[in-house]
Amino acid sequence: MSSEKQIKIYIDDQESPLATFLPPVNFKLDTTKLEDGPHELKVIARSSTGRLGIKKVPFTVRNGPQIDIVGLKHDEEVDEILDLTINAYGSESQEQFLVSGSETPKAVPSWLWALLISFVSWGIYYLISNSMV
Repeated sequence: MSSEKQIKIYIDDQESPLATFLPPVNFKLDTTKLEDGPHELKVIARSSTGRLGIKKVPFTVRNGPQIDIVGLKHDEEVDEILDLTINAYGSESQEQFLVSGSETPKAVPSWLWALLISFVSWGIYYLISNSMV
């Protein structure tokens, strides 16, 4: 009996396979050729008896720059004028790292302000109560 085992790899709804191999196989998927967004890897394997097995794995490609928006949340209801901070950064340059623009500035969280005020208040109370003794 001849071995007809094979593995075919498809991306999204392609008609022809991206690659065809004999098992076992180590395969490198180059996502730089895919658009950013959701995709699906479909692997069809044929056993030596001719039976098919299918496995679908959804994944998301994000090779483009990361986009951060401060001042507007997903599905937020807004009015008037919005003050937005928009930043886009990625790993375009492998030779150097630019600090400017690589992080999106964000406001100090309110819980941190409350913690700081509590600590300073306790410190003032401690100094006053111990200096009167």
